[in-house]
Amino acid sequence: MATIHFLQQGKGGVGKSVVASFLVQALRQLGKEVTPFDTDPVNASLASYEDFKAVRIDLVKDGVVDTSAFDTMLEGIYALAPDAHAVVDNGASSFLALNNYFREINLLRVLEERGDTVYFHSIIMGGESLTHTLSGLSSLATGFPDTPIVVWLNPHDGPIRQGNLRFEEFKIYQEYHEHFHSIMHLPTGNIDTLIRDVRELVGRHQTFEKALVSEDVRIATRLRLKQYWDEIVRMVAQANIAG
Repeated sequence: MATIHFLQQGKGGVGKSVVASFLVQALRQLGKEVTPFDTDPVNASLASYEDFKAVRIDLVKDGVVDTSAFDTMLEGIYALAPDAHAVVDNGASSFLALNNYFREINLLRVLEERGDTVYFHSIIMGGESLTHTLSGLSSLATGFPDTPIVVWLNPHDGPIRQGNLRFEEFKIYQEYHEHFHSIMHLPTGNIDTLIRDVRELVGRHQTFEKALVSEDVRIATRLRLKQYWDEIVRMVAQANIAG
């Protein structure tokens, strides 16, 4: 049946929507049919990419998150073709609402019994956001122990370290590593070249596929973006989440 990827992190501004967009593109490059769902009530993330043709789920009514809007998302998931993928980008402000929705109708078990595969994707950010993002990851691991988690390490605001310890040596990894399906390290590079190029690409809501053939993008930028993109696709392929 289908594979559903839920982007889950209670801390905003840590690159969750960026990872969601990378995941959509990588799965498509690997030959998969992908339906993106944008449930972020604050920022139209996946819906901002014209090429994605994302399904926009309007969660906010009269200034309040209305979880019944998730019903529309579920209808879309049930309509997926066998072997298709869904990528659901969920905003930080609706993190708790989505998890409560899962519990309300026992959704994860229902999807599993249908034959679907579900992954949570959680972003860990370095720097000042490290503690908060680790807390969000912990809540997923404890609240949904049967759902495998793909952990994305985003070092762009600082190294993901606790003293001299790397992530695989953190207490949270030691406690929950059996729940972690794979660890994805976002590529790093020169902040004045590669990282700037990637940020500008994301800011334009442009896909790697289009940027790599665009005459409006400088040759050196295209070369750097290709190296970055090849690494993302390699990681997704090796993580064994594409089916």
